Amino acid sequence: MSDELYMKRCIELAEMGNGSVSPNPLVGCVIVSGGKIIGEGYHEKYGHAHAEVNAINAVLKQFGDQAPVLLKEATVYVSLEPCAHFGKTPPCADLLIRHQVKKVVIGTRDPFEDVNGKGIERLGDAGIEVISGVLEKECRYVNRRFFTRVTQQRPYIILKWAATANGYFAAKNTVQQWISGPLAKKLVHKWRTEEDAVLVGKYTAMIDNPQLSAREWPGKNPVRLLIDRNLEVDTSSLLYNDAARTIIFNEVKTDVINNIHYVSMEDMQYYLPQKIAYQLYLMDIQSVIIEGGAHILNQFIASGLWDEARVFTSSASWDNGIFAPQINGKITDITTVDKDKLTLYQNRVNE
Repeated sequence: MSDELYMKRCIELAEMGNGSVSPNPLVGCVIVSGGKIIGEGYHEKYGHAHAEVNAINAVLKQFGDQAPVLLKEATVYVSLEPCAHFGKTPPCADLLIRHQVKKVVIGTRDPFEDVNGKGIERLGDAGIEVISGVLEKECRYVNRRFFTRVTQQRPYIILKWAATANGYFAAKNTVQQWISGPLAKKLVHKWRTEEDAVLVGKYTAMIDNPQLSAREWPGKNPVRLLIDRNLEVDTSSLLYNDAARTIIFNEVKTDVINNIHYVSMEDMQYYLPQKIAYQLYLMDIQSVIIEGGAHILNQFIASGLWDEARVFTSSASWDNGIFAPQINGKITDITTVDKDKLTLYQNRVNE
């Protein structure tokens, strides 16, 4: 039970890095000696120190000359297998070996080829007791974006839309009409800080003129993705401002003009979701929220290329409009956001 409690704390710490470490995994680390936590750390920013390094440094800073003795008797809890290769930073497995820790408890193995089992093996070869698989399901879930990218060579895909009480997604005319309320909008901005990118099609860009920023929540703006086959969206659109990088998938040109990246693709009328997903994988974009329009959302649903769907349902009804996408997924949560209902779905393929 104590192993699980400490691992829960590792998961809490890991989640603190959300939005800052991609395409690296989220990792938390807790160091226990003499039945007490003596150090904690998490991977805070891509390219910076890993969780184990920050936890060890916390022990060294707090206990000074006593730290080496405490570490030799310590159990190190970490939500993901310590790395065994040189990347942006040295291997964390070597760090734990150097400090001669007594035991390492791991949430889940790292599926990345340069690590997968090698960190566990290196620790064991050094005489350190290793236990793996503690709260494995929970540890895999916190890194669902990273695991999807590594094992499926695509980003983690989140679908998001709002619908009226009677199932309409948008008006049939070209006038923007809000469906969900202001609190739902703020929550969407929070979600944007947690993912690498947000994607819309040309009609959404033309009708709504969205900024696709996180201006109502503290954090980074996502990369903006626009599907605009023939470059019909006017450059006066807010997606062309300098608030964030914008990638425009099209059939006309490949070019970079300031923060606007044009990426030319062939035959966009065929297998578009698959092409977009693979292109984002090549760009190290680990997660994306697809926010519309209905045609784009339906293409990803039909192809089975989605992991989560987040659907707001308003209490208001319209007389007519464009019908919202229909999704057949496992409902994982239903909650209220002010006057709106939020339903979360999971793709059954990923159960």
